[in-house]
Amino acid sequence: MRFGVFYELQLPRPWNPGDEHRLFKEALDQIVLADQLGFDYAWEVEHHFLDEYSHASAPEVFLAAAASKTERIRLGHGIRQVIPNYNHPARTAEGLATLDLLSDGRVEFGIGEGATRLELGAFGIPAKRKRAMALEAAEQICNMMVLTPYPGYEGEGFSMPCRNVLPKPLQDPHPKLWMACTNRDTIKVAAQHGIGALAFSFIDPEEALHWSKIYYDIIKSEECVPLGWNVNANIAIVSAFSMHEDRSEAIRRGQDNFEFFRYSQQRLVAHDFVPGYSDMWSDFREKRGDASDKLIQAALERGEYDGAGIGTPDDMLRHLKSFQDCGVDQVIMLQQAGKNSHQNICESLELFAETVMPEFAKDVEAREAKKAAELAPYIEAALARKAYMQPLAEEDVPVVRASVKVAGADNRRASAGAAD
Repeated sequence: MRFGVFYELQLPRPWNPGDEHRLFKEALDQIVLADQLGFDYAWEVEHHFLDEYSHASAPEVFLAAAASKTERIRLGHGIRQVIPNYNHPARTAEGLATLDLLSDGRVEFGIGEGATRLELGAFGIPAKRKRAMALEAAEQICNMMVLTPYPGYEGEGFSMPCRNVLPKPLQDPHPKLWMACTNRDTIKVAAQHGIGALAFSFIDPEEALHWSKIYYDIIKSEECVPLGWNVNANIAIVSAFSMHEDRSEAIRRGQDNFEFFRYSQQRLVAHDFVPGYSDMWSDFREKRGDASDKLIQAALERGEYDGAGIGTPDDMLRHLKSFQDCGVDQVIMLQQAGKNSHQNICESLELFAETVMPEFAKDVEAREAKKAAELAPYIEAALARKAYMQPLAEEDVPVVRASVKVAGADNRRASAGAAD
């Protein structure tokens, strides 16, 4: 099993001068630490206009900064908003390839569409069409990263003439694709397109087992027709994360912050919102009351805690092994949530690397090699089913005419040729 860290860049109110600056700098420091400790992935979301819940509106900039400070950790858009209203597909292709070159081929390409009225409404995206628009754009982004030149496209969501989209990524044919998944239906969509599933719902092992079976059954079937030029058959699950040798301290540090993440996520979708005047943290605290104290007392009475990623190293080992047994390939730690402090996050990362990670690292390569061998014929068959966009022959590439005709230009070119 592989492990990642995940960033929404949450900043609950009240906001004080310098808070955003501190938030971004500390997040980068945490990724540097995660890289040093042996974590495999760092994921950054893209959201817009979501007060308190997410200040991560420019992941391409954040991940580029992370690339300059790290050596081995993979850098994931988890996710990039690919609908053209958010980001033109050519700009996404250019940004992905540039980041891939600067990071020595460490980019992962997660695709998403957005879910809130704050985002969809601001960019004029019809909610009923967003899935189709995202998949259409993502496929063309992959084509842009592969083909020289990109032949052009006339579609429902956008159109673009033939151009050579530069640079090209270091990874061949392009970075692996992932898709944000929140239920069984989106798990099916990801598998049908040969895309890795980024499960951004907090599910129990029983549900994870259902998701895994649905996903890998489709990967092995004729339903799987890759969206991109490769197949990324992997499931990643997001988990709460707060660790301490003292269970009650782990709960005290992490539970409220994790619960705020879920509360704010639901509130942004299901409640009215006044931009710039949210106070979700105060609302959450008022509704939650002393719930954490009750959880601590109950956990102490039982002698263990099923905190789904919050607790002692032994609690975390039980939690992760249950997911591993269900076929989950990666667990992504949601450590930066609510008002969790930089110190607590770093201490949890260090404790995890010291006490939990070695248990899963000892056989990860053997497990992955066995899985790759088992899936190889199915992936080969899936890639054979794909209808690839064909490159243009040189003589078919359209000439882009100059907007201004320079007098005598053709004669000068002819004279230079004769002189040569």
